[in-house]
Amino acid sequence: MKLKLLGALLALACSTLYAQTVEVKDAWVRATVPGQKGTGAFMSITAKDGAKLVGASFPVAGVAQVHEMKMDGDIMKMRAMPSLDLPAGQTVQLKPGGYHVMMMDLKQTLPKGSTVPLTLRFKNAKGAESKVELKVPVSTVAPAAAPGAAAGKADDMAAQHGALMH
Repeated sequence: MKLKLLGALLALACSTLYAQTVEVKDAWVRATVPGQKGTGAFMSITAKDGAKLVGASFPVAGVAQVHEMKMDGDIMKMRAMPSLDLPAGQTVQLKPGGYHVMMMDLKQTLPKGSTVPLTLRFKNAKGAESKVELKVPVSTVAPAAAPGAAAGKADDMAAQHGALMH
């Protein structure tokens, strides 16, 4: 009896493990010149069941924040956001002139053609946090979308196996 109950609980837990899926595609970071202290990271994010992007980290930056740029009259304004809503099943674009991950206090120049590690932090509707770790290409313009290029897919099952989310 206890074994059947344990099996049923394990099956329920495994179905919950697949409940939260976040997919990141076409990620890239804008190249910098010597002495430049900030740049942006851009990508497409889709959360199957809805989530929030609550943070990011780059080993090459002292600070990484989710930002929004928008026009206020004739002035382009940028501001840090505590989180970015990712509505269920809808792709949210992080792109120049809009939402992006701002990297500040850069520790080194980011030359075109290099790659940088990026960790994105998400929170689902129940408040559970997860991470997606990527290697992101550095470019002067958005790279042409290539199948699987700089893409990361994460779910709670991957976290159990240490694949992408921690």
